[in-house]
Amino acid sequence: MANTPQAKKRAKQSEARFAVNKMRRSRIRTFLRGVEEAIASGDQAAAAAALKAAQPELMRGVTKGVVHKNTAARKMSRLSSRVKALGETTTA
Repeated sequence: MANTPQAKKRAKQSEARFAVNKMRRSRIRTFLRGVEEAIASGDQAAAAAALKAAQPELMRGVTKGVVHKNTAARKMSRLSSRVKALGETTTA
């Protein structure tokens, strides 16, 4: 355990930061789950709306350092291509 006052303070700050980051990650996952569920339901309009709501949340995670930039870009790319494919199968 931390012995010096500085180490005690840093440990306390680390715990607080961990709690905040955990909430942010959870919130991002919730938004992404909403997109997944909309895609699974087959409703392209709902999936597109859910994706539009999830994008700023995911990018905010990048800004806050919770998610890596490339990870967020990869997730957005894959989800958007699945939403787009959903629209193509219903019209064709």
